[in-house]
Amino acid sequence: MSHNRPNPSHKTLASTALKSVVASFTVAALSMGVAQAEDRLRIGITQNNVGVDSYQTTYETAFKEAAAQRDDVATVVLDAGGDVARQIAQMQDLIQQNVDAIIIWPTNGQAVVPVVRQAHNAGIPVVVTNSNIAEAGQDFIASFSGPNNILQGQYSAEMMCDQLGGEGQIVQITGQPGYTTAIERQKGFEDRLAEICPDVDLMESQPGDWNREKAQRVMEGFLTKYDTIDGVYSGDDNMGVGALNAAKAAGRADEIKFFGATNFAVGYEAMERGEYHGSVYQSPAEDARNALQTAIDVANGEDVPKLNYFDTPKITQDNMSEFEKPVF
Repeated sequence: MSHNRPNPSHKTLASTALKSVVASFTVAALSMGVAQAEDRLRIGITQNNVGVDSYQTTYETAFKEAAAQRDDVATVVLDAGGDVARQIAQMQDLIQQNVDAIIIWPTNGQAVVPVVRQAHNAGIPVVVTNSNIAEAGQDFIASFSGPNNILQGQYSAEMMCDQLGGEGQIVQITGQPGYTTAIERQKGFEDRLAEICPDVDLMESQPGDWNREKAQRVMEGFLTKYDTIDGVYSGDDNMGVGALNAAKAAGRADEIKFFGATNFAVGYEAMERGEYHGSVYQSPAEDARNALQTAIDVANGEDVPKLNYFDTPKITQDNMSEFEKPVF
């Protein structure tokens, strides 16, 4: 009687064939993954200084969340920490990585122009976010995404002029010197104030560097120097609340009207208490999403406005109920 024994070679052949099929599927899957990764746009961003205030912290969080919701985009998120040299090095690194587009929140609008030109010459579109670069660099950017800072300064001047009744003595606390947002908000405020309120005397301006504690010290100096201060304009509410705190400590807050730009939560709360009088409502989340979408559009070769502003309306004690309290 003969018995049909399995041939060991059949098992070997079957095993080899199975391994071959698995290997083929693995290679195909890996190839598909690489292809999918290559299909994704690579967007790099170098930010100004995430740790300096809650606006920039909220912006970064919103940017990462917006990017994570898209499967067609990969991001490289960097922060210059307020250091111009570090930001230039980060820009050069992104250029070497040959990303599809670069977003830059400039630490200094003039100093970054040469490296923005390098990116432009390398064929990488650059989107400037939140604070524009100097005029000399405008030919090298694809778009600016952010608020209209000149208009914000004008809005603050209009609110102040209205609430002061067209006359008074005021002081100004500006942002960081050399920072385009600070320059533009100051210009918008001063030009508009002189136009509509010639009887308001701007006695002095000093930088607060976007820092609440420094703004408080600046205001302490103003209070010592001037017996009468009817109004204070600060480049953002973070500094504005520093000025308010100094005035409260000196027992003079009730005689002064406080105005800012970029309504922070602390400014909103002070407005609720009747201590703060006007600002401009600006969402960091909208700022971040607008920048990301603008970068995606330019990377895809779409036409976008050179100045891609988002809306930043006036907010006062009278209309603040129309706005949610900022989360930053």
